[in-house]
Amino acid sequence: RVTTLQEDIAYSLFGIFGVHLPVIYGEKRQNALGRLLQEIIAHSGDISALDWVGQSSNFNSCLPAEIFSYKALPYTPPSLSEHDMQTSVSTLRNNIVAVESASKLYATLENLGVPRFANARLQLPCIAFPLTEIRQSTGGDGDEYFTYEVKADRLQDLLVTTKDKLVQFSPAKRTRQTLADFTDESQSVDDWPDEPGDDELVARGLRLLVRLSRPFGALLLAQQRGGEYRRIASDKEIIAQVSDIASVNVDMMDIRTLEIL
Repeated sequence: RVTTLQEDIAYSLFGIFGVHLPVIYGEKRQNALGRLLQEIIAHSGDISALDWVGQSSNFNSCLPAEIFSYKALPYTPPSLSEHDMQTSVSTLRNNIVAVESASKLYATLENLGVPRFANARLQLPCIAFPLTEIRQSTGGDGDEYFTYEVKADRLQDLLVTTKDKLVQFSPAKRTRQTLADFTDESQSVDDWPDEPGDDELVARGLRLLVRLSRPFGALLLAQQRGGEYRRIASDKEIIAQVSDIASVNVDMMDIRTLEIL
């Protein structure tokens, strides 16, 4: 939509999303869009608004600076039929360690609750994977973008392309950067009916375990001095995958709620 005033790009969407917010002309479009997206996430718990590529907003680094950052098609994980899911779950049921791990995974995620967004601060329940190495790739995109080879605990190696110049480091010198699993699969526990039986709890946990073993969308986060995090924007979606399903051990995973500025 073409608008005369930049804030109207966001204001024109208030009614579509059923959002009731004050109209504040002069606040600039990033703030207007940020307030809209904050309200959507705060009321619905839907984190699909975090699925974008481009430049981060000054309102909150997990939100885009421009609405057109959503033009890129969101990442769709490889399809897994219900038959294949049931087969994987049945196989894992024969592994007592996997069953216990899956039950803990479900319980931990359920206790974290849904994402919360207020005062331009996002409280995001997620699984954090600390980075172990960052190296700039030789085949970059010129001076505007930098491509990095990234390693993280229990994840396959991946490439990240960003306008930000990242601090390179090796296992001998760790940093406070983290990859976080933010996909709806890790939040889907809130969509299931209340008070399931013990067997249903195990089944749900095993389904989450199977999904976690497949590719998922991730955020690259940098910890700030106050303990909060900021998202490092990239020009392509970051798709991560655990290196081995055997490494999906809840006792060794960092499952918590991060505060993102």
